[in-house]
Amino acid sequence: MTTLDLTTDAVTLTEQLVNIESVSLEEQAIADAVEQALRGLGHLEVVRRGNNIVARTDLGRAERVVIAGHLDTVPVNDNLPARREQTAEGDLLHGLGTCDMKSGDAVILRIAATVPEPNRDITFIFYDAEEIAAVHNGLGKLAQSDPELIAGDFAILMEPSNAGIEAGCQGTLRVEVRTTGERAHTARAWRGVNAIHKAGAVLRRLEDYEPRKPVIDGLEYHEGLNAVFVRGGVAGNVLPDECVVEVNYRFAPDYSEADAEAFVRDFFDGYDVTLTDSAPGALPGLDRPAAKDFLAVVGRDAAPKFGWTDVARFSALGVPAVNFGPGDPLLAHKQEEHVPVADIERCEDVLRKWLTA
Repeated sequence: MTTLDLTTDAVTLTEQLVNIESVSLEEQAIADAVEQALRGLGHLEVVRRGNNIVARTDLGRAERVVIAGHLDTVPVNDNLPARREQTAEGDLLHGLGTCDMKSGDAVILRIAATVPEPNRDITFIFYDAEEIAAVHNGLGKLAQSDPELIAGDFAILMEPSNAGIEAGCQGTLRVEVRTTGERAHTARAWRGVNAIHKAGAVLRRLEDYEPRKPVIDGLEYHEGLNAVFVRGGVAGNVLPDECVVEVNYRFAPDYSEADAEAFVRDFFDGYDVTLTDSAPGALPGLDRPAAKDFLAVVGRDAAPKFGWTDVARFSALGVPAVNFGPGDPLLAHKQEEHVPVADIERCEDVLRKWLTA
């Protein structure tokens, strides 16, 4: 078994984690290493469920915060092992998972090891299968099996955010908008109705869409409604009798999934609309005392999260959450994935200050 050294700095610890290959559904080795390291810390209660590890303080503090990170990565793309590079912009650590999100995991482990008496009780969560279908997601499974283990007053998900706060997240849904026609030979097109041509009105309606930009907790979210697939056609000499436009709606977290579905159905009034996928957003919760204190320590304005992350799972349990982690989210899943060493150090310093002030 690979051993993690929690006495080392967070950058070296990131390297150790990156060099344990942990593609989704293959997290046993890294979960074993994390569990072994945490069980060596006497101030924490450690629980394991599958390849999900939860470690908690129990000091009777007035607040409990949750700090979480996933252990899995996308498939290897000739980007292991980790390597350091000195550049004009600063010191960088390259490798699969460096920003998404083993540098965040390293910061969590360092805080777990070196802050035995925090000013708030802390729940540290390391979970599996975030990068694949939601049915496998370890945080989702914990929410179903042991919701009390992930309860808290405020949560921080260590997703890459350039070491700043990205609050809440947008919800997402997909629908199929279907037009129908009548088949006919293209040589006698007037005998039928072309369903693909009828879909042009659907696309023009999308072109004219004006996105909603609600302000929530002082943050302006920007919605999006876009066609992402169009499919139809029978043969090169046949008028198609069906065309389907697949549409993705990214909605601000002041809308519930039901609100979002109702908006889309109203927007495409007159068409056959089928909901195929939906996930709720997460309100930022920056008005909570723990969040206000954390924002003050970060010392930067929070930004809205344009996209969906597992903060939504916390929000569904009544726990407001933010994204805060090292690295640029635009580098996630790229072969050249890397993280600035300064981001790792800053995230650790911010969390330490917030939890010990």
